[in-house]
Amino acid sequence: MNEHDSEIMAGLLNEKGLSRVDDVKDAKIEILNTCSVRENADKRFFGTLGQLKNRHEKENDFLVCVCGCMMQQQSVIDTLKSKYPWVDIVFGTHNLHTLPELLEKVTQEKSRIIDIWPDTDVIAEDLPAERLFKHKALVNIMFGCNNFCTYCIVPYTRGREKSRTPEAIIREIEGLASDGVKEIMLLGQNVNSYKGIPEDGSLGCMDFAGLIHKINDIDGIERIRFMTSHPKDLSDNLIKAFSECDKLCKNIHLPVQAGSNNVLKRMNRVYTKEHYLDLIDKLRNAVPDITISTDIIVGFPGETEDDFNETLSLVNEVQYDSAFTFLYSVRHGTPAEKFEDQIPEEVKHERFNRLVDAVNSISEKKNAEYLGKIEKVLVEGVSKNNPFALSGRTDGFKLVNFSTKDTPFEKSADDLIGKTIDIEITGTKTFSLEGRIV
Repeated sequence: MNEHDSEIMAGLLNEKGLSRVDDVKDAKIEILNTCSVRENADKRFFGTLGQLKNRHEKENDFLVCVCGCMMQQQSVIDTLKSKYPWVDIVFGTHNLHTLPELLEKVTQEKSRIIDIWPDTDVIAEDLPAERLFKHKALVNIMFGCNNFCTYCIVPYTRGREKSRTPEAIIREIEGLASDGVKEIMLLGQNVNSYKGIPEDGSLGCMDFAGLIHKINDIDGIERIRFMTSHPKDLSDNLIKAFSECDKLCKNIHLPVQAGSNNVLKRMNRVYTKEHYLDLIDKLRNAVPDITISTDIIVGFPGETEDDFNETLSLVNEVQYDSAFTFLYSVRHGTPAEKFEDQIPEEVKHERFNRLVDAVNSISEKKNAEYLGKIEKVLVEGVSKNNPFALSGRTDGFKLVNFSTKDTPFEKSADDLIGKTIDIEITGTKTFSLEGRIV
């Protein structure tokens, strides 16, 4: 979602005659778009920001803007005011569409602007976006989160859940399809809690499965993906959509976070290990070849060795295709910040290493099952270092690397970008597949 916010800001500035530069040294405006999910991102932000001070003092026409989730936290604003008073514009997640006006104002008035909206019921529609890819696009369908997991800052930085109307989403995707987009990624903090009220209100609420069925009918779109899902809102209708909608990719990212019911309860995840495993069974019964990825947090306050072993047990039972694994980090302003039974860093790291070993071993084994198979791959790009090396994704989101060397496409590798082609899998690794064009 942060990536798409950046695409939108670039699109807004393009409309004002500004353009992106390849080298930051050539920029007259630098925008730092922040994320607050992990502590490391916060540290990197302040480190990067500090490096801009000398240039800002030397160049009168160089503007520095900071935005995103971190700006929705008062402690960050206080730090910016006291230690970084030279920053020109500070704005948050709810008013990124006002960036052109903020730039114009700061240019005219030559004074700092801090414009943070605590929340908003307004959804700005029809915003331009400078897409990173011609053939695929990110599409917001809802904003905010109502779940309040005890470790997570997102509900405080993104606000309460707000769903776009189905018509607005359909119009945007139809426009993307007419511009050559083949694959869309539907975005939301919790997409499967989507509740879209049609513009005329005549049909009542449309759930996420209903929206996918509508998008599945749009000509030109070949693949539909979404992220991210909360297990408590994964409905039977959505599971059925995987088998009923031919364009919906047979892949789901379903964060579990922990395999221990004790830890899940303290996280306020509102489901049990047993309920989660039942969802996995339903998904695989509906779509036997579905690929599944997840998020797992290691070292949540109070996590015992038995709790951690339950997480390892769940990982081995589910057999994830891949997993994003995280060391728990305290987020200021969340309930878990005040939990007294924090886990020592050395314990967290030791458990993390064991988890990564288990996840990677399973990923390597799952990928090995593709050896010799022919997969349809949507080509995404050419390597910067090798003009013959390309990569793309399967329907199940497996990364496939292949070469055009000594093939009919050797001299036209760029022409394959955005096309879906057959690739025979000739080699497998932990995180990717190798193949050849057939």
